[in-house]
Amino acid sequence: MRVDTTGGFAATPLETEAAAVAAESDGYDTLSVPETAHDVFVSLALAARATSRVRLQSAIAVAFARNPMSLAYQANDVQELSGGRFELGLGSQVRPHVERRFGMPWSRPAARMEDFVSALRAIFDAWAGGGRLHHRGEFYSHTLMTEFFSPGPNPHGMPPVMLAAVGERMTEVAGRVTDGLLAHSLTSPSYLGGVTLPALRRGRGRDDLSGFDVCLPVFAVLGADADARAAAEAGVRRQLAFYASTPPYRPVLEHHGRGELADRLGGLSRHQAWEEMAGLVDDDLLDLFAVAGDPARVAAAIVERYGGLVDRVSLNTPYDADPALVLDTVTRLRSA
Repeated sequence: MRVDTTGGFAATPLETEAAAVAAESDGYDTLSVPETAHDVFVSLALAARATSRVRLQSAIAVAFARNPMSLAYQANDVQELSGGRFELGLGSQVRPHVERRFGMPWSRPAARMEDFVSALRAIFDAWAGGGRLHHRGEFYSHTLMTEFFSPGPNPHGMPPVMLAAVGERMTEVAGRVTDGLLAHSLTSPSYLGGVTLPALRRGRGRDDLSGFDVCLPVFAVLGADADARAAAEAGVRRQLAFYASTPPYRPVLEHHGRGELADRLGGLSRHQAWEEMAGLVDDDLLDLFAVAGDPARVAAAIVERYGGLVDRVSLNTPYDADPALVLDTVTRLRSA
């Protein structure tokens, strides 16, 4: 099983560079770099220069904070700097952030994303082949590219495009116009098999998903002793509660007959009642989305739950995880 790792959500570009070196040394397949308080492409550029083997992924770059042309230039440069080791992971973010933090338009996110990726591919094709750029979509229009402004063909080809999706419409878009799906940690085997994969197949127009990567970060509860495991479990409960309070992830809870919990958590989140929210994540919900135990048990559980559903996994440990236990689990997963 291919195993990825994720850089810190609050990591500075220099910290991400160091994390990339460590990920390569530890044998990970890919380092995923989130975009929160820093520009993801600055961090990726530093990581690309500091490594030679590990693949690098934006997970995610906020698509709607940019336009397809600006993003194409950034992705093309990181692809060249990395020697072809880059994966462009995109996501929509949520409406308040797009409109109020970035000051950008928001409407019909699935349709907008499909047009965004189609425009991006048209730009890549124009650079690669030197042909006329002509994309006129519902949301984006790009019809001008002169030789002076074209970087020309990338010697490593264009990077694969991955899309973060939870709901069925965005998942269908991922299947239709991208090369892989970035699934969310708030995803169960039942939701993957019953909702996500069928939506991908509808988008692709066929049952065969070969050549299309499904990547999943799995909540893992690891600890060397009872106190450490209790702290790990508490961290996972808090993160689960936060995710479950967010409207875009409600369909996952509805799939399991827990839609009312999403409503309760959403109400509490508006009052920032984080501890009370974590207390609502009962053992059944924890077991649904997380695996727990020593490295051998965690690795075996991940393979059993997701081995036939996803192509790549990473460990989501929203607590101060013991690096030795994490690496032991990863080693077991890689040999599974």
